[in-house]
Formats: sequence, C-alpha cells, structure tokens
Amino acid sequence: MTAAYAYQVRDPRGKLLEGTVDAVNADDAAQQLRREGFQVLELKQQGSADDPLFPRRITRAEIIYMTNQLAVMVDTGIALSTALQGIISQEQNPSLKKVLQQLSNAVEQGDDFSAALAEHPRLFDRTFVSLIKASEATGTLGAMLERIAQYLRKELESRAKVRAAMAYPTIMLVLATGVTIFLLTFVMPKFTPMFASKGTNLPAPTKVMMAVSDTMLHYWWGWLIAIAAAIGGFIYGRRTDYGRQLWDSVKITLPLIGPMTRKVVISRSVRTLGTMLGSGIPTLDALKLAGEVSGNWHYEKMWQDVGRQVTEGRQICEALQGHRLFPPMLVQMISAGEQSGKLAQVLQRVSNYYEQEVETSLKAVTSVIEPIMITVMGAVVGTIGLALLLPIFSLSKPT
Repeated sequence: MTAAYAYQVRDPRGKLLEGTVDAVNADDAAQQLRREGFQVLELKQQGSADDPLFPRRITRAEIIYMTNQLAVMVDTGIALSTALQGIISQEQNPSLKKVLQQLSNAVEQGDDFSAALAEHPRLFDRTFVSLIKASEATGTLGAMLERIAQYLRKELESRAKVRAAMAYPTIMLVLATGVTIFLLTFVMPKFTPMFASKGTNLPAPTKVMMAVSDTMLHYWWGWLIAIAAAIGGFIYGRRTDYGRQLWDSVKITLPLIGPMTRKVVISRSVRTLGTMLGSGIPTLDALKLAGEVSGNWHYEKMWQDVGRQVTEGRQICEALQGHRLFPPMLVQMISAGEQSGKLAQVLQRVSNYYEQEVETSLKAVTSVIEPIMITVMGAVVGTIGLALLLPIFSLSKPT
C-alpha cells in the first residue's frame, strides 16, 4: 500500500522544487527522487502527525534554550551543521524541529546561517539576524550566540516582570466586571417585579440600574455587537500609523503607567543599542534597530532622528540633548561613553540600571493600583446594592 509524500528538493541546477510522490515508505520516496537526480531537502507523509492541523507554538524560551545549546556546541569546536543535527535529534517540539531541519539543510547547502535565519522572521528578528551576520564576518559565531542568548533572556525576564505585575490588577478588573454583570442580570431582575407591584416612586439610582439591567437582558446582542465593534476598532486603529501614534502616546503619558512604560522602552532600546555596538554592528544600523525594538512609535521616530543627525557628523549624545523623551542623566552617561570610547559598555550598564528601575516602578505602580481597583470595585458593587436597598427602605417606612 502506497502513501503520498510531500517533498522539497533541489534539481541538478540548484533550483528549489516542491511536490508529492507516491511511495511505500519514506525511504522508497527518497530513493525515487534521488534516482531522478534530485537532492532531497525535506520529505514527509501527507496527513501524518508531523504535519498537524494546529502545529505546536514555538515559545521564546525554546528559542533561547536552542540558542544557548548551539552556542555551547559551536564554541567547543563542533561544526554548525553537526551542532544543529545534534539539537534536532533531542528536540521535542515538532514545529521547532522542522525549523531547525530547514536551517540545517540550508547550512549544508552552503548558505550563510544568517540568511537561513532570515527566512523565519517571526522566530528570529532583525536583531538576531544582524548579530549572527556580524559574527560570520568576524568568525565569532559561538561567542555571539551566547551573547544573543543572554540578550534574549533579559528581554524575556523584563517582559515577564511586567506581565506578572499587571496580573493582579487584571484579575481584579475581570472580577469586578463579572460581579457587576451578575448583579445586573441575575440579582436585579429578582427585585424588579416586587418594586413594580408596590407602585412606589423609585429613586433615580434604582431607575438607572433597572434600565441598564433591562437592556442587558433583552438587548444582550447589542452589547455583544458594541463590544466586538470596540475591540475590532481598537485593533484596526492600532494598525494604522495615526492610531499607533495615538495609542503609544497614551501609554507613555498616563499617570502611574506612563513613567514605567518609558523606562521599559528606554531599557529595551539601550540594551539593544549596546549589544549591537559591542558586536561590531555599524552605528546607523544599530540606531535603526534600537528604534524598531522599542515598541513605541515616538521612540522609534526619536532614534530615526538621531540616526539622521549622526549621518550629519553629530555624536549620539548631541542628537539626544534636550529631547523630551530621554532623561538628561542618561544623555550625560552616553556622552561620557562616547568620549572614553566605551559606549557599548556604558549602554549595557545603563540598561541594567533601568531594569532595576523598572522593577522598582512595577512594585510602586502595583502597590497603588491594587487599592484603586479595590475602591472602584467596592464603589460599583456598593452603588448597585444601594440601588436595591433604597426602595426597600422606602417600602418599610410606616405610611
């Protein structure tokens, strides 16, 4: 019994071809293709477990672990293709295993490792690819892989700290929303018939809550449409240049959240800039990448402006002087680094300092947000409870 096998091969002239072949097993399929003069790059049975409908996601932690493994193996003198095959043999994630096999095939065919990585931009961003490309020119791939792993680990830790700090306020917000919906759609309707039968003049808060409860019960589809439209509009708006500019402006100007966000963005940009400059990346390329990884429209434009001024002969500290988005103290430190010729080291120390500042800011913001959320939740629940109790007090009064 034969099965269909999807293949990816190169013909004798080096052209990449894809298609399917019927064979008894994978070895038979490979032999058929080799007899026709093709070099087999990839071969898998269609509909097999190796090609699931919903492939397993590749996490950032897995990329870091793989990079660290590769750094150790390459640094000990193992050839890159052999190191990749060694990692493939132990990899448990089918999706990552497939990517690694593609990288190994490309390297074995003589392609640059950086070029192979660039074929997977979702997993290996421009910073990753640029650093690998620089190491290929200097012959320091092992050391560079280790530096990349450290860089990615710090990025992951920084993001994890922000998510962990925001977890409690998010849970409180979800609970407050859930309790409000429960009171308005389950508790309030139980009292509405009683209020109507007594024929009393209801207080204004009660009338408002009853109206909201009625719309949630009878026009729930309208609420769903409104929520879906709001979410869709927000997502679409963020994809536009003006929407992204507006949202990023809000993030860095909000009370409490704004200062912390600015520190996170600065830490990310400065760390990238220091890593790139310390790895031999040209200054203009490093500045461009520092803006791209910042994750904020305004800081990205700032770094682009710095790059333009550097092309005109100015130093980085001069371009940043007096900029509203950049702290004067940091500009002075960059100036000292440029004058001493140790800018990369200074930027790394600044990045470490800002990471500590971010952690301190996270604790401060969380300590302030928690009582605010509790107060808001109490006010919402209290208002609904008061709307229920006011008519009862009126009915209980002697006439």
